[in-house]
Amino acid sequence: MASDPLPAATRCGPELASPDGVEAQTCVVTEGADTWARTYYRNTTGQELDAVLTLMAPGGRTVQVRCAVEARDEPGTCETPRERSRPAADGYSAVSEFAGAGEDGEAPLLLRSGSNAPEGDGS
Repeated sequence: MASDPLPAATRCGPELASPDGVEAQTCVVTEGADTWARTYYRNTTGQELDAVLTLMAPGGRTVQVRCAVEARDEPGTCETPRERSRPAADGYSAVSEFAGAGEDGEAPLLLRSGSNAPEGDGS
């Protein structure tokens, strides 16, 4: 008898929104022996954006991907490749950064979203 696969465990940071029209929530997902980062977003800025999603593993290892974020009111996702989880799976974190298309390589940062929930009231 085959055992059922382990359900995915998802640890997400808060849903954030920028005044410019970008909304995002970034998560670390663990399923079985794999861990990866995922960001959920919505882009109502009227322009295509660039997103960089980074998964940070225990011990300083990182995986980073770039995603093109279309200008539309429909939700989208961006994910890093899955990797074998290290022993301290709860030691993973992720961050996504959304930037506009800037001239001469200078793209303004519109929103940064992380997988860690805020602790306390952050005084």
